[in-house]
Amino acid sequence: MAWLQQTPGSGGRASPTVFEQQREELVREIAVGMEQVLQNINRLNRNLESVIAVGNEFGSVEALWSQFENFMGRTEDQGEEAGNDNGKRKVSGESDASKSGVKRENDEGDSTVMQ
Repeated sequence: MAWLQQTPGSGGRASPTVFEQQREELVREIAVGMEQVLQNINRLNRNLESVIAVGNEFGSVEALWSQFENFMGRTEDQGEEAGNDNGKRKVSGESDASKSGVKRENDEGDSTVMQ
């Protein structure tokens, strides 16, 4: 036990002082707290590894959707390059007249100038 060891100023006494008792208690509390921190860090690490493993399972699905997106984007670009000015894509419902700043009425009867 640590309190049996001689400390500077103890003069060879076998009984611990109040300070030494409190110090030992605090050291024990710190050790318990550090052990809990270590356990929580290990638990967090395991959870992060699980999350990463689940995310990696979706890699093939992401690749498939990426291929689909690239295919669909390429089809739109190829079809619009011939008839579209300045390489801009048309928004659904957008006409060539709205691009040129022509006044256009919407369904509610309001008129707006499109540029």
